[in-house]
Amino acid sequence: MKNKVNIVYMGTPGFAVAPLQAILKAGYNVVAVVTVPDKPAGRGRKVHTSAVKDFAAENNLKVLQPVKLKSPEFIKEITQLKPDIMVVVAFRMLPAVVWKIPAMGTFNLHASLLPNYRGAAPINWAVMNGEKESGVTTFLIDDEIDTGNILLQEKVILADKETAGTLHDKLMQLGAELVVKTLDKLVDGNIASKKQVATDHLKSAPKIFREDCRINWNNSGNKIESFIRGLSPFPAAFTTVASEEVNGDMKILDASFFADSETNKSAQMIIEGKKLVVLLPDGKLELEKVQPQGKRAMSATDFINGIRNKEQIFNLK
Repeated sequence: MKNKVNIVYMGTPGFAVAPLQAILKAGYNVVAVVTVPDKPAGRGRKVHTSAVKDFAAENNLKVLQPVKLKSPEFIKEITQLKPDIMVVVAFRMLPAVVWKIPAMGTFNLHASLLPNYRGAAPINWAVMNGEKESGVTTFLIDDEIDTGNILLQEKVILADKETAGTLHDKLMQLGAELVVKTLDKLVDGNIASKKQVATDHLKSAPKIFREDCRINWNNSGNKIESFIRGLSPFPAAFTTVASEEVNGDMKILDASFFADSETNKSAQMIIEGKKLVVLLPDGKLELEKVQPQGKRAMSATDFINGIRNKEQIFNLK
């Protein structure tokens, strides 16, 4: 039965590879994979292909890379494939003329418990905001972003030191399982969608730009630690350092906050024995992994070893 169900899969980054792999393993017939066009990237302008395209090529799947999703050629090609269902994971917003093609509908996998954290960066924002739980949702696509009727959801509890990177990997695997479960139920006719209930207190997950990653040293230590973990390893929280030996932007990739009752001057980094710490009004933030401007990522120990005057103060902004 499953090998007679035609699936068109749409996705781009590594997060979208695991669900595609799971669909194939479950025995569904993937008639095509749709991903972004190749583009030059980096200093050498080498042509970059998406992770989904690379996986599709390795598995001899038909790949479509439309520049415009509304182009008549693309719509004709999709229609001729006669998809029963389309599955979308980390792709672009689809026009109605595309998502209405499959007889059994088009659904999306989103890395949050909708309706919270609609948007481009749900994993980062969940960790940055200090959430205790997150999850994945499959939902039917409609004319707005991440607002369609919910099909299935699965929750996951965040670890004490969860980062965007570790949560990404957890939700990628959980999402792959949920996509197959959703397909199974759709094919069996054993699923009922439910409307998203929006409130005035919904948390959003907008796209993150570079300046959004600058650390605000006026925030509490716990909030700063969550902010750093929510942007680690990418795009990475950063601060600007001004000191005797180190000047310029520095990424902070790993840190732990320790509250204390001392009143510390905010936004100063010092070397305290074998530790690299930032003094904050409500405690100390111990930096564990950093990346000074123009250098590789390194442990705090390696950073300290490269400093001649270990008594200097590093001012942060």
